[in-house]
Amino acid sequence: MTYRLGVLRGDGIGPEIVDATVRVLEAAQQRDTRLRFEWVPLPMGWEAIWATGNALPESTIEGLDKCDGWILGPHDSVSYPPALREQLNPSGTLRIRFDLYANIRPARAFPGLRAVCPRMDLVIARENTEGFYADRNMAWGSGEFMPTPDVALAVGKITRRATERIARTAFALARQRRRKVAVVHKANVLRKTSGLFLEVCRGVGKEFPEVAVEDYHVDAMTALLVRRGADFDVIVTENMFGDILSDLAGELSGSLGMAPSINASATQAMAQASHGSAPDIAGKDVANPVGMILSAAMLLTWLSGERKDPAAGAAGQAIERAVAASLERGPRTRDLGGVAGTQEFTSAIVQNLTGS
Repeated sequence: MTYRLGVLRGDGIGPEIVDATVRVLEAAQQRDTRLRFEWVPLPMGWEAIWATGNALPESTIEGLDKCDGWILGPHDSVSYPPALREQLNPSGTLRIRFDLYANIRPARAFPGLRAVCPRMDLVIARENTEGFYADRNMAWGSGEFMPTPDVALAVGKITRRATERIARTAFALARQRRRKVAVVHKANVLRKTSGLFLEVCRGVGKEFPEVAVEDYHVDAMTALLVRRGADFDVIVTENMFGDILSDLAGELSGSLGMAPSINASATQAMAQASHGSAPDIAGKDVANPVGMILSAAMLLTWLSGERKDPAAGAAGQAIERAVAASLERGPRTRDLGGVAGTQEFTSAIVQNLTGS
């Protein structure tokens, strides 16, 4: 099967880690002749600003519409010209335009690396289209507004439809893992919105009788992740809680700088590492590409499920094993205590993947 994959290299360290990721995917393609990638390079970030004056041109969005999925490098939107900084950033725009409602963020500790929680292996399923995020909850205008200069208000939105689909995603993930789901909410205070989220998740859970369900207040979950993070399997929660908890879990499992994620709809998915563009180390061949490479592996696993293609799933698993072997045996990048550059470390992953 041939997959059309968009390649958006982004800003800062983006071009380095995206190029490394493409290199690993090409090695996976050589390893298994059943797998084919058609690369679709598309401008985003400063590359697009210089060419078009827009960080995410409409032509890029149109190109992605014809892709099965894409790799999105980090963007440095805080450095964009003032007029562009006031607009929704490229990542947020793509999540909305393509209804990428499921943000799946694993947090896994790797053997040989230091971690606060060395046995952590969980996945956070974050609802990606609602909540208190001001750009995603109004038909017109922003969900934040100020009736006076001294009063700021925000609208939070939770719907049954959006909650049902992220809950089904979470329970389906748990069914393939250790069959446990933790619903994280704040229904004791936000009784209508968070209460609806909890009610709907519990209802969906009844469709998966083989999966055990628990629920936790978000403040309690932050403490429990530190104290016994290895006990959790799949966590499902709303947008803002998921954003915060996934950063915490990423750091507890080793480093947020290696945390992968995908953003998925029913038909397309975007591989996007959880970290930023790190402009201070851009172009120095020191960036750790693991977060981006593992995000691409997740994309292959997602494609395998959606397209019923075992070759894509096998490639995703092989990449994960190659990354784990490289992290355990070395060489390692500077942030992990080693001296290897981005390219040398990527070569080690490719060697572990292909056996040559």
